[in-house]
Amino acid sequence: MDEQVLNRNKNINRSFRKLTVWREAIGLFKFVYDKVKTLNEVSFKVRAQIEDSAFSVHSNIAEGSARRSIKDNINFNNYALASLAENYSQVYALLEVGLINDEWFNEYDAKHYSLENKLIAYNKAQIKILKSKGDWHQDYILREEQQTYLNNENT
Repeated sequence: MDEQVLNRNKNINRSFRKLTVWREAIGLFKFVYDKVKTLNEVSFKVRAQIEDSAFSVHSNIAEGSARRSIKDNINFNNYALASLAENYSQVYALLEVGLINDEWFNEYDAKHYSLENKLIAYNKAQIKILKSKGDWHQDYILREEQQTYLNNENT
């Protein structure tokens, strides 16, 4: 990952870039994309579905993180988990028909399993926060420098 790109232009809406689970989801997408694009014997439609389900995982993690509600975040994490399951099923089907080899599948499975467990743990942590503290407000939490700016604007 290009840390320079990910560390510039920070704000509350881009905080998902710090999440290990989002970074692993990007990595899984890249891993799947690089393999699937070489499978010329697989129809375009099937390749596109496999790419789309892998792409959906990191997209849903980011969208959930940008929501101002823990309930929404949990919901989008569940969408990400569902896309992850869909992607596993699609890749496993390629293994079953002999379009990918055991070595590639085993590497994929290890990456998938790691991401899946991290996403489940992340969701459990969000549920725990929701149960103990309730949902967060629709407004943004002001950082010290933002509050200073607002104070100066109001004087």
